[in-house]
Amino acid sequence: MIVRIMGEGQVALAESHLAELDKLDEELLVEMDAGDGPGFRRTLTALLNRVHELGEPLPDDTLEPSDLILPSPDATIEEVRELLGDDGDGLIPGT
Repeated sequence: MIVRIMGEGQVALAESHLAELDKLDEELLVEMDAGDGPGFRRTLTALLNRVHELGEPLPDDTLEPSDLILPSPDATIEEVRELLGDDGDGLIPGT
């Protein structure tokens, strides 16, 4: 699957890693709901770092349809809430 990190580019990632990423996503949602800014920042960073560790970056001149879009590392809680919309499923849906 192709994951886009806003402001960074795209990463090819095996779907087998989604369950691991979903655990971080669930933690991120709890921190967002609690308004825990430091926890949110720490978990968002961990989530994005894990995507980089597990995935293979696509060349900058390649543009593939993205299966998953993640916020930029400097995104705020409010920006991530907007990205999620009203569904409340988190950034890693369907896992």
